[in-house]
Amino acid sequence: MKLSVIITAGGIGKRFSSKVPKQFLNLDELPILMHTILRFSRWNPEAEIILTLPIQWCDYWDELTLKHDFTIPHQIVDGGKERFHSIKNALNVCSGSHVMIHDGIRPLVSSDTLSRSMEALKTHDAVVPYLKIKESIRVINNGRSEALDRKKYVTAQTPQCFNLEVIKKAYLEDYNEVFTDDASVVENSGVNIHLIDGNEENIKITTQKDLLIARTILNNTK
Repeated sequence: MKLSVIITAGGIGKRFSSKVPKQFLNLDELPILMHTILRFSRWNPEAEIILTLPIQWCDYWDELTLKHDFTIPHQIVDGGKERFHSIKNALNVCSGSHVMIHDGIRPLVSSDTLSRSMEALKTHDAVVPYLKIKESIRVINNGRSEALDRKKYVTAQTPQCFNLEVIKKAYLEDYNEVFTDDASVVENSGVNIHLIDGNEENIKITTQKDLLIARTILNNTK
């Protein structure tokens, strides 16, 4: 199957306390976003890579690619107001029969997770990697907390993977705040989400502490 990969980096990182969006910050001498693209390119050199970026940061990205002699082919599309709109824009230019959608600030997804996802796509229209919850969890309702059975809950990761026609049809819906990820959009259209094992190192870098953790992981996996 021909594969398209959408790497979404449309955010501007308001919570990171940085002058530039976090996807452009260095992780072991390369911007986080380049590490992410490299993960997919090394795993599947034939994959079509589509990158969503804030339009006001496209020139900065061009400067980074020149500075680091970054030549992996990729197409850039405008990141929209919300992630939903960014993905919708990117889906319109995908040419593969299947698509993986990945957070640009998850640079440590494993080849094993990618391969498991690809294998599952042979028999499922929607595939999401997940991790089991280790900590106890509680729900807060009307000022009171109540213990929940953690065995019934998991955390979703990316890449979230789909038959292209299935997800394009799902994205014909108007944006809704309940759409927290691509799986929730597809699920809203009536498609079942198939879960596969993710990898714990596949963290989402949203804070300075996450960046420190990612550096430690990267340095210990070389």
